Amino acid sequence: MSPTPSDTVQPVAYAALSMLLDYPDATLLDALDSIDACLREQLGALPASAASLAGLARFYAYLRGHDLLTLQENHVGLFDHGRATSLHLFEHVHGESRDRGQAMVDLLQTYEHHGLSLNPGELPDYLPVFLEYLSRRPAPEAAALLAETAAILLALAQQLTRRGSHYGFVLGALLPLAGVAAGQIPPAPAMPVDDAAAVPTPADLRELDASHADAPVRFGGAGAAACEPAPDRATAREPGAAAPDAQPIHFHARRPTAGHDPIRSSARGQS
Repeated sequence: MSPTPSDTVQPVAYAALSMLLDYPDATLLDALDSIDACLREQLGALPASAASLAGLARFYAYLRGHDLLTLQENHVGLFDHGRATSLHLFEHVHGESRDRGQAMVDLLQTYEHHGLSLNPGELPDYLPVFLEYLSRRPAPEAAALLAETAAILLALAQQLTRRGSHYGFVLGALLPLAGVAAGQIPPAPAMPVDDAAAVPTPADLRELDASHADAPVRFGGAGAAACEPAPDRATAREPGAAAPDAQPIHFHARRPTAGHDPIRSSARGQS
């Protein structure tokens, strides 16, 4: 079987997209030119790349056109106040049920097996962290893992487009890498706006109510230890230390029974 275009995308593209989706900081703003050059090189050969790159250019303009505090407030207002636009992948699959806790433990073990440790406060199903993990895997493996999240990413992109968010442009560039056909990708918002101070719609309030309907998941034991601060994600495990058994990553409603990147490392690991 011949490789698909997304199989040939180098891992650095996942690192760049991870930075764009993460909580904005000064490092991101300083790196925008490098990110732009990287993604133009990596995405240029993909189908519908012109639309992806044009959307990303509008996203860069949004970042450059607002002060950092406003960008941070908008990010929190969009992603942290409702399940429909959450950047936590398993929240879309499991909600806050106990199944999510076990899925998190499995994902943590997979990260640790490959030497990736989380920063304080991060959860393993956070999309920017998952993209960073993909940036350390061989291109065909990374493409296959991202494809498992296609349905989640498509639903998230649809919500972002419905809200007219600039972040829909970033999801629009990520979806082709997950194997989503160009005809399925939501159209870019004609007049995007991100404003954390905007009055929430009734639909937004219903989503917020639903997101608090379940009891929160409590983590302890191995999961808590895995969230301890790490000096560097690329060297999270001591040389010679035994690696935990890696668990397969599953993005399903019910669990079956059965390389260090320069762009990303310039931003991650800083609190």
